[in-house]
Amino acid sequence: MAPSGSRSIKRSCKRVLHWIPVLFISLIVAWSYYAYVVQLCIASIENVGEKIVYLLAYHFFFIMFVWAYWQTIYTKPMHPLKEFHLSYSDKELLERVDRGESQQEILRRIVKDLPVYTRTMSGAIRFCDRCILVKPDRCHHCSVCDKCILKMDHHCPWVNNCVGFSNYKFFMLFLAYSLLYCLFITATDLQYFIKFWMAGGKIHDRLNEYLSGLPDTQAKFHIMFLFFAASMFSVSLAALFAYHCWLVCKNRSTLEAVRAPAFCHGPDKNGFSLGISKNFRQVFGDEKKFWPVPVFSSLGDGCAFPTCLVNNQDPEQPSTPPSQSPPNKSSGGEAHQFPAKPLRESQSRLVHSGESFRESDGPEDRERTGERTAAGYPPTGLYGACRT
Repeated sequence: MAPSGSRSIKRSCKRVLHWIPVLFISLIVAWSYYAYVVQLCIASIENVGEKIVYLLAYHFFFIMFVWAYWQTIYTKPMHPLKEFHLSYSDKELLERVDRGESQQEILRRIVKDLPVYTRTMSGAIRFCDRCILVKPDRCHHCSVCDKCILKMDHHCPWVNNCVGFSNYKFFMLFLAYSLLYCLFITATDLQYFIKFWMAGGKIHDRLNEYLSGLPDTQAKFHIMFLFFAASMFSVSLAALFAYHCWLVCKNRSTLEAVRAPAFCHGPDKNGFSLGISKNFRQVFGDEKKFWPVPVFSSLGDGCAFPTCLVNNQDPEQPSTPPSQSPPNKSSGGEAHQFPAKPLRESQSRLVHSGESFRESDGPEDRERTGERTAAGYPPTGLYGACRT
């Protein structure tokens, strides 16, 4: 009982420690609200019109920022569907055979009815030993959450959550609104910060003249420190937001930017890229009215993703017209349509509506796309051709 109780205490302590960054951010935001609303707008700004405009604009950015932050924290990451979990008989079979080719033969049989096209760098089926499941494309095991996360981007300590398929849009909006929040505070607080800063360098006989527009020492401290904090956070948030905008345009996760996903023909950093427009809609959805709102509107179910057709098509896998998804045969001989209908509809719109605008990194990419078109394959397709 003692070892079990000790592990339980350790897990509880870890859970508490993981909330410290979130608590820190919450305290900073709460203080910034007090400093801006009470000390700057109410106590320092005398013009009523300016005060009303500042308060209305501030509360808009504040509400959207807190809403997006809340959604990022409390939206649970999505895990692979039951189709990717091994059955009891398959688990027993894997335990009896040796690791290596024997296990791969079993896994290759399992993935025949699954939309799994990525492989390990060595070409093996991506399998999670801890969750006992075949990893869907773009799925990774989080060591902090100890679970497999669909389209995992990274585990963020500032939200105490995994950023993945279910909350990546919320994370992007959180970065965007937090950046706007800090920039707005910096811009509106600047004139009062300059007034205080310049007054600090004057001799005593002119100090009162420069400080006359600021009511008391407490307000001056909050106004000055608020400007410093907002401007510093703006720089770091701008860099992080720009990086994730680049990832969205390329249709990559942070993990995929570090290591390109591998298909049967090898690693391909642009394997999931459908063009800037479609890449953006895959995260934010088709309806523009939902783009700036922290509500879920991403396309798909997180288990299967449209991807560009690649070279070195598996000769054992028949080519599939781009207008339909690859048919899968179940053991009973009936067609097993996977993924579910909502995914097929949304992802088909992604692939077949409009132009793809697929970005290329150089002449080699253009030549490869030209080879595919000349060989009779369209430049893009619903799924990649890597199947075993």
